[in-house]
This record gives sequence, structure tokens and C-alpha cells, in this order.
Amino acid sequence: MNEQDIIVIKIGTGVLTKEDGTLDGASLARLVGAIADLPNHHQRVVLVSSGAVGAGIPALNLGEYPGDVPTRQAAAAVGQTRLMHAYENLFRSFDVSVAQILLTAADLEIDEHRQRVTDLLERLIAEAKIVPIINENDSVAVEELSVGDNDMLSARVASLLGARLLVLLTSVDGLLPPCGDEIVREVEEVEEVLSFATEGKGRFAIGGMESKLQAVKWAVDEGVETVIANGRRPDRLAEIVAGAGFATRFRPSA
Repeated sequence: MNEQDIIVIKIGTGVLTKEDGTLDGASLARLVGAIADLPNHHQRVVLVSSGAVGAGIPALNLGEYPGDVPTRQAAAAVGQTRLMHAYENLFRSFDVSVAQILLTAADLEIDEHRQRVTDLLERLIAEAKIVPIINENDSVAVEELSVGDNDMLSARVASLLGARLLVLLTSVDGLLPPCGDEIVREVEEVEEVLSFATEGKGRFAIGGMESKLQAVKWAVDEGVETVIANGRRPDRLAEIVAGAGFATRFRPSA
């Protein structure tokens, strides 16, 4: 498959969940509609979706992100089924099927495993009416098996597939400079903006802007153009995929 065909879109927890951690059905529906409606039907989209732990939190009657591993894994196990059920129902209205893929670090680091994952994803995206949806396998992944977070997972998947573009959808418009309120629209060197990162993140999220910039660096070093954009504004997605749009765009390394 030509690398120009593949777009990886990572959807953050802050985009998919409400303040109390429950799935935001309206936001998810708008996102699915925008993804299904991308104008170039030769493009193949792979989603990396957060939200499983957050989606499972209400079932366990928790008021915040679980701090212990067994509770976090339990929330992920419950939430992943809810999340995929929501995706399946929404994409079905566009005559699109979804495929669930849960990964651990070993699946990307061991040569034989990595090749199997690559072969699987390439087979799935060869079908025009299938969208693979990837998440870290939080219900079994502990520290030694963890990729880190879904920002880095999406960067590694984009690299694996030779994607043209990686879009990190978050709850902000893009990267803000430390003393400004206008986002940086284009970045040529990621190292120059690493200091812009803040530790701010939602109660049910793992990564913040620092996490995203580390993932951006991985992706652009692998030659993948990367964008940080507002997932609450899916109306901007088509323009972003086309090379414009209101977001922060990071140019790939030569």
C-alpha cells in the first residue's frame, strides 16, 4: 500500500469522555461522522483510541482515575467493551465495519510479533469499509508490557505503517507558547518547542502535552508528518488531512 494512503488518528480521553469519565456519545458521534466523511476515499484510516479506562470508571463507581493496577485493569476490561460497542454502532450507519486490535509493548518490540501486527493492519486497511481501532491492552499491560500511552502507541503505529500523516486529537486547539494565547501553527524542529509542554491533563487521562510532544518527536523522526488538533472540533478534520486547518503541524524530518 502506498504510504500516501494511510492516516493514523489518535483520539484522546479528554475528547471521548465527559467530566465524570463517562463516554461522551455526542462527541464520539461527531468524530465518527467526520472520519467516515473524509473526502478522499483512497485514504485508509487507522484509529488509536483512548477512553477504555475512563469508560469503565462509572461501572466501578469511581470518582477519579484509579491509582492501583488491578482497579485500572478492571476499568479497562469493562470500558473497552463499551467503547467498541459505541464505535461499532456509529460506524455501521456509514456502512463501515470496525476491527479491534489490543497491543502491548511486546507486539511492537519483538520482531516476529511486530511483523504479524504489520501484516494484520495492512490486510485490514486493504479493505475500504473497515477501520482498525487500536488501543493498548490495558487489562493485561503492566509496566514491563506497557507501550507508555496512546500518544506514543499511535506514533509507533504510524511509523510501522509508513503513514503519511498522524493526527493527535486532544481537547485543545494545538500547542500554545508559554507566554501566548495563539497556537503555534507550524513547527520545523520539535526540540525547539519541547519546553512549551505543560503538565496539565484531565482526571481520566494519562498523557499531557509533554507526552504528545515526545510522540510527535518519534513520529517526525520516522518521517511522519504530525498534527496536534482539537478533537472537539471534528469539522476541522478534513482540512487538516488535506494539509491545512487550524492546528499545530509538525513537519517530518528529512
